Amino acid sequence: MSSSKLSRRHVLAQAMAAMPAALSLRSSFGAATTDLKLGLDHFAVRATGWKAAQYIEYAASLKLDTCFLSELGVFESFEPAYLKGLREQAQRAGLALYVGTGSVCPTSNTWKPVHGTPEQTLKLTIDLAKALGSPVARCYLGNQKDRSSDGGIEKHMEETLKVLVQCRAHAEAQGVKIALENHAGDMQSHELKSLVESAGKSYVGVNIDPGNAVWALEEPMAHLEVLGPLTLCSSVRDSMAWEDEQGAVIQWTAVGEGLVDFAAYAKRFAQLAPGVPLQVETISGFAKPLPWRSEEFWKPFAKYRDSAGFKAWVEFTRRGKPIPTFKAAEGEQRKASEIAYQKGELERSMTWLKGHLRSA
Repeated sequence: MSSSKLSRRHVLAQAMAAMPAALSLRSSFGAATTDLKLGLDHFAVRATGWKAAQYIEYAASLKLDTCFLSELGVFESFEPAYLKGLREQAQRAGLALYVGTGSVCPTSNTWKPVHGTPEQTLKLTIDLAKALGSPVARCYLGNQKDRSSDGGIEKHMEETLKVLVQCRAHAEAQGVKIALENHAGDMQSHELKSLVESAGKSYVGVNIDPGNAVWALEEPMAHLEVLGPLTLCSSVRDSMAWEDEQGAVIQWTAVGEGLVDFAAYAKRFAQLAPGVPLQVETISGFAKPLPWRSEEFWKPFAKYRDSAGFKAWVEFTRRGKPIPTFKAAEGEQRKASEIAYQKGELERSMTWLKGHLRSA
């Protein structure tokens, strides 16, 4: 297939391919995962309002391996001297930096022209990645709302592909790969795989997010099987799910407190994406209804209704139970309570992962 055009027929064929059922990898961590690097996606503690240097300091205090600065708003400047200072700070702390931005799809409801056109935004992110020693420049298409717009998700995939192709030469010249995330229920794994392959695996890969996979009606282990070999970086969290009269409810959680078998997930992740860090992005405390028993719900997901992948997802949701949502304190204590909650979710995740990894 030409790298400059994404065939809708190809997307459909990829998506309709037999989706793997939920895997039963219930073994403990193997030797491959004892060397798995752990990192912080800064969005996990976004309520702090910190800038890049403070996130690096926090990651260092937790004795992590990486710090993922996943949005451009955390940078106080794009000047070389400032970026050099951040890189040196990270090096002193023994941290590798990863860099990202938001949507680069001009037709997505999430696109914001803060830094120019989508191409200019992605090229800027690539330049920042180069300056900070990040092997990737992360970006995404949009969110689940894009599936219901005119032309469906395929239209937005085509527009995203155009941006990727326009930035290919720049990415290759800088020696940075573009990592496209499955974001907020926008693309399922087979769709994202198709987009990456259409652009070219030599310069585009995946930022994998198992929490976002659940929003897109995919069981995380099955999702990993499809995207693991294309994965360049990650933003991970756990998920709780339960049935209700309308379908299912999803609530993201700290690692080790949801339904994902993270022992199995980490083991398989290390096998499929060797050398890629497991970077935690806890976004907990709220529940998302997915009323799949309603006919209206299926408009953006119609071709997946009878798939093996959806059936595995339904089984996944049946294993959970309702959990309370987070309610921040009122008044002057609101921000402090949000920060404490987010740090708690992130730090419990790290404690769980470190405990299992180090004891392997």
